[in-house]
Amino acid sequence: MDPEVFKQRAAELIGVGHFCFSRGWLPATSGNLSARLDANRIAITVSGRHKGELDASGIMAMDVDGTVLSADCRPSAETELHLMLYRRDPTIGAVLHTHSVNATVLSRLAGDALILSDYEVLKALPGIETHATRLALPVFANDQDIARLALEVERILERTPDLPGYLIAGHGLYTWGSNVADARRRIEAFEFLLECETLMRSITR
Repeated sequence: MDPEVFKQRAAELIGVGHFCFSRGWLPATSGNLSARLDANRIAITVSGRHKGELDASGIMAMDVDGTVLSADCRPSAETELHLMLYRRDPTIGAVLHTHSVNATVLSRLAGDALILSDYEVLKALPGIETHATRLALPVFANDQDIARLALEVERILERTPDLPGYLIAGHGLYTWGSNVADARRRIEAFEFLLECETLMRSITR
């Protein structure tokens, strides 16, 4: 593991953590953030760390098979949801998970999928070139058995490999990108869309 690469990825994740906390998307110690270091290793937030106060001590290294490489550090209980993505797709360079109010509430109302359509900002997501798009964002039941949940997510990704993210009911949003900056742009796009959808539902009910 290149220590300079780890230092850079850690700085990027710290920046994302502070930004997302400032927007209200990572309250308390919720959420988890990771970035690829090389083909077999990632940097990921240490369990229980407040993302608004995140510093270098809150970022650890592990391999994609789940072996911890940083002494005396414990990753999030949801780490397997990150590792599954890195193992199945070598182009993924970062995975971000937020707990915004909008993601949490909509995920409880949407059933099996949240439908997002006719929003211009959909074009910020990969492969979408027009607002005249219907994106079905899957919603998975919350599950404390993370290995089982990861298998469910992977089954959906096998059928829809271009999927840009998903929701966990009553929990939050997962998305990813080719690097940390790319994943952050997707988080911003999704959170804007989720806020719009929440507002639309409150106005038109």
